[in-house]
Amino acid sequence: MSTLYIKNMVCDRCKMAVSQTLQQVGLHPQKVELGEVSIEEEPSSVQLSTLRTALKELGFELLDDRRQQTIDHIKSTLIRLVHYHDNQSSTNLSDYLSSELRQDYSALSKLFSEVEGKTIERYYIELRIERVKEFIRYDELTLTQIALRMNYSSVAYLSSQFKSVTGMTPSQFKGMKDNLRTPLDKL
Repeated sequence: MSTLYIKNMVCDRCKMAVSQTLQQVGLHPQKVELGEVSIEEEPSSVQLSTLRTALKELGFELLDDRRQQTIDHIKSTLIRLVHYHDNQSSTNLSDYLSSELRQDYSALSKLFSEVEGKTIERYYIELRIERVKEFIRYDELTLTQIALRMNYSSVAYLSSQFKSVTGMTPSQFKGMKDNLRTPLDKL
């Protein structure tokens, strides 16, 4: 069994697209997670080259660099936390990442800052705000419900963080006609 690391996988549709692409190249995926795929066989250099090209056409990137693989693993772990677990971790961010990635947080933080040009905390805040934008666009929850669901201590804190990231209040964002959400792979 081999493991491949793929950049820009941010949702279930991404997992489905990558799985189909692997099958088209003649590889047999056993497990497809955000940013990481386990396949039955060891791919040939021709298969890897074909896969790299096919993934690039879909907006993905096959990662060879170990540092970039770690960065992508950090991002996909945080995306899962924010989008699939509604940010309901009882531990703090550093403990959560250390536990999930089985690495020292200070090393992860240093690497992330060097490669991405921003801190893990900043990236995490941006992810949370994108999720809040999504909830605001759906218009099914009040701001109080969104704050509670996203584990903010108060609506005021959510609003303050929202304004510092976007430059507008949640109400101003809600009143806009254009969708100003940022795709997760662009954060």
